Amino acid sequence: MTGPGSEEAEQTAGGLVGKVAGKAKEAAGSAVGNDELAREGRLQQAQVDAEADARREAAEAMQREAEAALEADKTENEIERERLQNEVATQEREVQIEREGQEAERQAQTDAQRQQAVAEREREAQEAVAETAEQRAKRERLAAAREAIELEHEARRAEAAAGAIDPEEGQ
Repeated sequence: MTGPGSEEAEQTAGGLVGKVAGKAKEAAGSAVGNDELAREGRLQQAQVDAEADARREAAEAMQREAEAALEADKTENEIERERLQNEVATQEREVQIEREGQEAERQAQTDAQRQQAVAEREREAQEAVAETAEQRAKRERLAAAREAIELEHEARRAEAAAGAIDPEEGQ
């Protein structure tokens, strides 16, 4: 307790003990007519209430900070998850594009081989047609040559026969 007019600060107990001590001082001061003691009791009770409020507010502030930190972590994790999903999706698209490119390349090679085979068959068919035409022309030339030879033989026989019929005409 402080005496009247004292300017020193008094240390008061906090918590439930401080509250009970403040009520006791207030009751004792009121009972004996010591307004200073009663005021000190009320101040001690107010201080205990203020300290309790401050502790409660500090705890609530820490809880809010913890919740905010948790929410920030959740948000950060969600952002990271989305980034990773986008990265995986990008990789999957790149793999799909690569596969499609390889398939297109295989298809182009298959088409080119097919076209080359068709062109080769057409060339062979044209060569066969040309060879057949050449052989036919050769046969026709041979046939014409035989016919010419046959006609020449016939002409000589006819001359010989004519010479045998009229020997003077042959001379």
